[in-house]
Amino acid sequence: MTPIEVDLLIEARWVIPVEPDDTTLEHHTIAIRDGRIVDVLPTSEARTRFSAQNCVQLPEHILIPGLVNLHCHAAMTLMRGLADDLPLMRWLQEAIWPTEARHVSPAFVRDGSLLAGAEMLRGGITTCNDMYFFPEAAAEAFDRLGLRAVLGITVLEFPSQYAADADDYLSKGLAAHDRWRDHPRIRFALAPHAPYTVSDRTFERVGALAGELDLPVHIHIHETATEISDSLRDCGQRPLARLDALGLLGPNLIGVHAVHLDHEDIERLALHHCAVAHCPTSNMKLASGAAPVATLLDRGITVGLGSDGAASNNRLDLFREMHQASLLAKLSSGDASTLPAHQALRMATLLGARALGLDSTIGSLLPGKAADICAVRVDEADELPCFDPVSHLVYVLGRRSVSDVWVAGEQRLTSGKLLQITNTELFSAARLWQNKFRQ
Repeated sequence: MTPIEVDLLIEARWVIPVEPDDTTLEHHTIAIRDGRIVDVLPTSEARTRFSAQNCVQLPEHILIPGLVNLHCHAAMTLMRGLADDLPLMRWLQEAIWPTEARHVSPAFVRDGSLLAGAEMLRGGITTCNDMYFFPEAAAEAFDRLGLRAVLGITVLEFPSQYAADADDYLSKGLAAHDRWRDHPRIRFALAPHAPYTVSDRTFERVGALAGELDLPVHIHIHETATEISDSLRDCGQRPLARLDALGLLGPNLIGVHAVHLDHEDIERLALHHCAVAHCPTSNMKLASGAAPVATLLDRGITVGLGSDGAASNNRLDLFREMHQASLLAKLSSGDASTLPAHQALRMATLLGARALGLDSTIGSLLPGKAADICAVRVDEADELPCFDPVSHLVYVLGRRSVSDVWVAGEQRLTSGKLLQITNTELFSAARLWQNKFRQ
């Protein structure tokens, strides 16, 4: 039999496809052609069935789907560590918003997104769901790096360096959406910031546009107890109830944080098939609380993992988010079996993709899906022995173990080295903006 020609064969000690669930394949190979997975099969069979000019052998590695960062503010990487150890509203009002008012620009967003995108690729993240200003500058950065991204059309009622009012935010964001409409890796979402920064009129327009353009709605929701009490005082209802009355809840809604939820809130999310972006490290660092993730998952709600921005988390690291999510769920529930390793990995891959409406394309290693793949080394003495590679991914290994990354079959990281940008350029950008902030 003549071997079938493909573009790339990746041989590995283990492959964790995520679908089917709880599956670990040992000594398997992924065959890739035209940026998509052709087959996942035992290496002994792959060597006779397929032929490729490029064959990568990873004998002590785990292959997993590229990770999906369901919530980040990429450009805020330039403010990493700028205002630590403050509660959310003081952090925003006293540090972040004033800094943004002085410095945010297309150049700020482009440089910050390059730093963030490089960090994410090094940590095995191949898709991010971003929310910030000047989305075209972010698109240019992510496109250069070869990252897959969903960019938020951020909406606020008050002015910024980017736009004057809600209508201006929408107008500029929709224009960016139209200019990047046909890009294979760059997509857009509507991103009203939060219920406390967006009016009923604007929410109604966002809901209409989401339906008309078939876009996700990406919004901070129920992040703090103060948000709930302020909404009850000002609107006479909890934020999710308000969004429900305005027609915003639906399968395209991604509620970020969702920490302070009562039984009725959870039932609303389940009834409307909404998704949640769980950001455990940011929630802990800002003392926002612990989201009821186990209950959300038990109700069939799609829950993915997000890093939030590096200004509130300090790292864009989904390995840490998997680890923290699992441990925090166990601590909160009092049950050590809550959120096991396989479920944490599923949240970081397939469930994040599902929340974005991309699960038919990414999120698992199935034939026909895009070849977004992360290779993780298991070859250091302090990482051995390895009895269960999925457990190792969540509880032992970290982003520094990521060796190689492919997006749509194109290699973006090789042996820990980025292929699209140099460290010299990244260092220069970081130092430039740090000096500007000090001035």
